[in-house]
Amino acid sequence: MPVDRETTTASAPPTGVRDLEAGLDALETAVETTRTPWWTTTWRAFWPTALALLVLLGAWQLVAQSGVKPSYALPRPADVWRTLVAATQDGSAVRAAWLSVQRGGIGFLASVVIGVALGTAMATLPLLRRALGPLVTGLQSLPSIAWVPAAIIWFQLSNAAIFTVVLLGAVPSIVNGLLAGVDQVPPLYLRVGRVLGASGWTRIRHVLLPAALPGFLGGLKQGWAFAWRSLMAAELITNTPRLGAGLGQLLNLGRDTSDMSLVIAAILVIFAVGILIELAVFTPLERRILHARGLTGLSGG
Repeated sequence: MPVDRETTTASAPPTGVRDLEAGLDALETAVETTRTPWWTTTWRAFWPTALALLVLLGAWQLVAQSGVKPSYALPRPADVWRTLVAATQDGSAVRAAWLSVQRGGIGFLASVVIGVALGTAMATLPLLRRALGPLVTGLQSLPSIAWVPAAIIWFQLSNAAIFTVVLLGAVPSIVNGLLAGVDQVPPLYLRVGRVLGASGWTRIRHVLLPAALPGFLGGLKQGWAFAWRSLMAAELITNTPRLGAGLGQLLNLGRDTSDMSLVIAAILVIFAVGILIELAVFTPLERRILHARGLTGLSGG
C-alpha cells in the first residue's frame, strides 16, 4: 500500500524541531538534577563565615592578652561573653533589643510608605525628579546623626525625635532605590501596558512598580540599613528614662559607666539583630521575587 508522504510529513515534526525539543528537555532535566538540598547550600554559605569569625576571635584574644590596651579598655572575648550572658539573663539586653526592633520596624515601614509615594511621583513626573533628585541624593549622603540635634530641638527628648531621624535617614535611600529600579524597567513593558490600555494609576500599579521590584529590593535593603543606623544614632543621644532603654541607650550606659564589656556586648547585639533581619526578612523576600521571575538559579537558590 503506498505511503502518503505529505500525511507522514505533516504528522511528524521536522528533525530540527525534534532536536530542539530534545535539547530543551535535557536542559530542564539538567537544571532540576543539579539543584542541591537546602542544608547543603546553608552549610556552604555558613562555614566560611564561621571560619572568619573564629579567626577574628583568635586575633581579638591575642591582642587582649598582649597588653597593648589595659583590660578595662579592651576586655577579652570571655569577659564580653559573660557580660552578654548576664544582660540576657536579667532581661536588659532582650528588652533593649525588642524596643529597638519595634522602633526600627515602625520607622522603616513609615519610610517605605513615604519613600514609595515620593519615588513614584518623581518617576512619573520628570520635572519633579529634576527638581528633587539632587536634594534627595544630598540627603542620602548626609550623616543621620547630623539630624539628631535638630530633632531634639523640634520635638525634645521624645520618640518623635527618634522617628524623625529614622525617616530622614531611610526615606532618601528608598526613593533612590525605587528610581533605580524604575530606570531598569525595559521600555517594552511600558509600551505593552499602554497598548493593553493601562494608563495613570493602573499603569503604575500593574506595570511600573512590579517591573521595578527586583531593582527596588536593593533600595529597600539599603533603606533598612540606613533606618537601623539612624535609630542607633538617635537612641545613643536621646537618652532619658521615660523613653525606655533601647540598644543605643544600652550602648550609652556602657560608655557612661566605662564598662567596655557592656559597650562591646551592645555592639554585638546590634550587629546580630541586623543580620537576623537580613536573613529572616530580606533574603526570603529576595528569593521569592527572583523565583517568581525565573531567576532562582542566578541567586543560588
